[in-house]
Amino acid sequence: MIRTQKLAVSAALAVASVAALAGCSSTASAASPSGSAAVEPLVLYSAIGYDAAIAKAFTAASGIPVKVVDDSTGPLLTKIAAEKNNPQWGAFMADGATAFAALDQGGQLLPYTTTASVDSVGTSLTPSDHSYIPMGTTVVAALIYNAAATTAVPTSYDDLLTPAYKGKVGMNDPAQSGPTYPFIAGLMNQLGGTKGGVAAGEAYLTKLKANGLVVNPTNGDTLHALETGQINYGLIQSSAAMGEVVKFTAKPVAGYDPKVIYLSKSTLLPSAYGIDKAASPVQQSEAKKFIDYILSPAGQKVAQGADPSGDSLYWPVVNGVTPLAPLPATVPSSSQAIDPTFWGPLQGQVVTWFDSNIK
Repeated sequence: MIRTQKLAVSAALAVASVAALAGCSSTASAASPSGSAAVEPLVLYSAIGYDAAIAKAFTAASGIPVKVVDDSTGPLLTKIAAEKNNPQWGAFMADGATAFAALDQGGQLLPYTTTASVDSVGTSLTPSDHSYIPMGTTVVAALIYNAAATTAVPTSYDDLLTPAYKGKVGMNDPAQSGPTYPFIAGLMNQLGGTKGGVAAGEAYLTKLKANGLVVNPTNGDTLHALETGQINYGLIQSSAAMGEVVKFTAKPVAGYDPKVIYLSKSTLLPSAYGIDKAASPVQQSEAKKFIDYILSPAGQKVAQGADPSGDSLYWPVVNGVTPLAPLPATVPSSSQAIDPTFWGPLQGQVVTWFDSNIK
């Protein structure tokens, strides 16, 4: 999700702690129609930009009130971990399957199979136990560059290690930016798989740092560095990168011409939805109806219209629904899906190493 803060260090460790247990300020808003006082509100923890709009539309369609607790991914995961013995949420949605895999390993998610017609990408991103539901996908990383400031365009991650890119490449801090750990995990998966990927990824990132890598807190900070000429290339979430293109296509600025490419391999970053296994039967029933609405044609129309230069720039996983015009019709052909059950529990370890050695 495109936010000023996505993931704090404590949150990264919280994901790991959820798995180990057997597994920008927070705001709350309620959407409730008149005459529905007898209905228990669905408490939705969300780090997705279209959450308020989809909750309002769902309430209008169903009469079920939704209390949205909107925050960055990290604080919400910390909150969920703190509430493990007394959960206060009914449903949770955020970018990245690794956190949901950790919650599932902790026995906190209720399996559910949506009634929506999901395409082949959505099917590939759905866990075998149906513990969470993909709602769409972006990719990490998209490489955004300023075509007005450079003619050099990389064709591989190895290109970024060469002198032509020294001091000109930026990325986000995985301790603060939710999409960045899945990017790093995908890079590690690509370089060495589940056996040697961590070591191979650490070696690559160490070389990238030696070539002048600039680490910024989040998508917005990396984009600001690109806009102001501090860097010429940024490795960020595709929705943030395409949102930048949309904004500056509508209002061009001299000397700044953002373009986006995808190096092989990009990693699929699904936006995912999970239902609290400990929630009341009423909230569980409401949560099932809510995800079915999100993945319905009506729900997808709301989701794609609510944040057109941000989180609405995803590739749908529902049959018959196409992405917004700035996006290619399909995800980049070289994109990979990583195993969240393997990479999720490693998040705390990898983030701690990155902040100690690369940041």
